[in-house]
Amino acid sequence: MSDKVQFFDTTLRDGEQCPGASMNLRQKLEVARQLEKLGVDVIEAGFPCISDGDFDAVYTIARTIKNCRIAGLARCVENDIRKAAAAVAPAGDRGRIHVFLATSPLHREFKLKKSKEEILQMAVEGVKLAKSLVSDVEFSAEDASRTEHDYLAQVVEAVIAAGATTVNIPDTVGFTTPSEYYTIIKYLKDNVKNIDDAVISVHCHNDIGMAVANSLAAVQAGARQVEGTINGIGERAGNTAIEECAMALSTRPEAFGFAPGEKPHNLNTREIVKTSRVVSRMSGMVVQRSKAIVGENAFAHSSGIHQHGILAKRETYEIIDPVEVGWGETELPLTKHSGRAAVKARLEKLGHTLSNDELTHVFERFKKVGDSKKFVYDDDLSSIVDDSLSTSNGVWQLKSIQFIAGSAALPTATVTLVKDDEEYTDCAIGNGPVNACFKAIDRITQAAGELVDYNVRATSIGQDALGEVSVKVHFGDCDDCNAKPVSGKGAATDVIEASARAYLNAVNRNITFNQLGI
Repeated sequence: MSDKVQFFDTTLRDGEQCPGASMNLRQKLEVARQLEKLGVDVIEAGFPCISDGDFDAVYTIARTIKNCRIAGLARCVENDIRKAAAAVAPAGDRGRIHVFLATSPLHREFKLKKSKEEILQMAVEGVKLAKSLVSDVEFSAEDASRTEHDYLAQVVEAVIAAGATTVNIPDTVGFTTPSEYYTIIKYLKDNVKNIDDAVISVHCHNDIGMAVANSLAAVQAGARQVEGTINGIGERAGNTAIEECAMALSTRPEAFGFAPGEKPHNLNTREIVKTSRVVSRMSGMVVQRSKAIVGENAFAHSSGIHQHGILAKRETYEIIDPVEVGWGETELPLTKHSGRAAVKARLEKLGHTLSNDELTHVFERFKKVGDSKKFVYDDDLSSIVDDSLSTSNGVWQLKSIQFIAGSAALPTATVTLVKDDEEYTDCAIGNGPVNACFKAIDRITQAAGELVDYNVRATSIGQDALGEVSVKVHFGDCDDCNAKPVSGKGAATDVIEASARAYLNAVNRNITFNQLGI
């Protein structure tokens, strides 16, 4: 098996469905551009029929990205399929319609209330319609891992005959195990007579922590497309982490049927860490320190024995060279004296593609930050970009903030916001300066948000480092079990200001999501 494994990235679709991870169009474009640099084979840009915002995102990404296939998701429903075709149209021959239909007994009986024969007919008709609109069609048998093997084989054979070029065998609820999943893929390879006419794809969820292991077992059985997300974000416990799967293949190619030293996929692994950070910033989902490959502790060694071994020979305790995934490359930091051209060049190296107006806004923030700290490091700059873009594109913008706090003082904050070139100022008392700021913002915006998560971290070294605050906020009825928290991020050398920016970012995102019906 010498043919390479393709990576199908669904960060912008399945990953974005993670509570609190929704992204606006500008943020999705940032992620898509970085995914293109990473070299993923397919970008699933969204679910076009679900909202105007999703349609616009898929259409814009299809028009912008030139080196990846662009997929739009659709149910086996005519309106969904036609919407997906229109959304991926700018990609031309690189456009893919990804249709799905549940096949398991549970879904047939309780969700779809249809017989095996009806499901089979719907699948074939959906694929045929999609094939009449695009040349590249993927069919997913939702909940395939809990579907009878003989019926799954029947469906797969029928949709390939109808024109599907990729057949996806999802472990939709993270139910299966590596040995079981291997058996499923092997069964299809052995019992579907036209299986070689399509690529077998796998899409695993991490509900019991086996998404990556299951995906790799499927590759051993002959699957040649792995679907996943950057940092493993996604519904519930998340999806297959693309960076983990890719590095497992790169580090142990012979374990998965490739020749030693053979490159088993097309990813530019040196873009992995950068991609992880872009997704983390754009989605608001913080990467845990111990996360494999991209976590801050992934290549940290505190044990004296380990440190001695690393100094003697790196391979004693590191199976991956950190540089190969994007760690270890450092740059001289910028200062307040750095010019616009230097800032633009560094931004491009970090993966940010900005318009002239956006660059102007970011450069203004850079100068203000540079006045308050000696050096502006790469992570500082990325936080400035994230904070500046979310602020400049928001309904409300923060103009100024003042607060009084102390052990003998009543915490009070005065906040001035700008909307449509008009200033609004209000003040509030809270149980601390951060709470007082949030209450003042609520009074101005009428947001009525309830903070459910709050995190602060330094973006770089030194006592003058930027503080980056991440929040999750519930808006409306917080007792609604279906309500998803909205995430927000903000950065400033003052943590109180960073907190206010993060909270206002969440307010603006909530306004945008309501306008788009998300």
